[in-house]
Amino acid sequence: MSHDPGVLPEDLPVPVDDGAADHLLGLPIPSIALPATNGERVNLHGASRGRRLVIFAYPRTGRPGVESPSGWDSIPGARGCTPEACSFRDLSEQFAVQHVDIYGLSTQDSDYQLEAANRLHLPYVLLSDGNLRLTEALGLPTFSVDSMTLLRRLTLVITDERVEHVLYPVFPPDRAAADVLDVLQGPTGSR
Repeated sequence: MSHDPGVLPEDLPVPVDDGAADHLLGLPIPSIALPATNGERVNLHGASRGRRLVIFAYPRTGRPGVESPSGWDSIPGARGCTPEACSFRDLSEQFAVQHVDIYGLSTQDSDYQLEAANRLHLPYVLLSDGNLRLTEALGLPTFSVDSMTLLRRLTLVITDERVEHVLYPVFPPDRAAADVLDVLQGPTGSR
């Protein structure tokens, strides 16, 4: 049965904080260039020098009319990548006012990501970590389904080449951007 990737089912399982992102706060960002949907390679290490970045990691975007991986809706935190990406799109001007650059990150290849970026009219680039170089260097939490290694949904705020805030787990995914804005506008800290 195909689904509309932009619609969240009411009975999605809620992910729990399993501690898999606890080590990320304060980590330096490694110098790894990733393919981006704008046709360039982006090195988050250099991009965050003197800048604040928001990197939202997500499992995978779906396509209308295309089957999801096996048991997708029953995997806590799997479903909701399209609504999450759209939440950052819809609030992108608020991030720009705060001089914050947004990047999406998944293990999907750039061609697959480009289809989603164009279809959803995303004003920011998506980065591909298909070879898991950044994922492994940072120890980002992952899961496997249908022979794919996918990122667990989390958001990193990076300033001057270091992880300043970690939001994990992220739920509901369609509130992701608003939750990050709350962190950016609130007192310094991580959750």
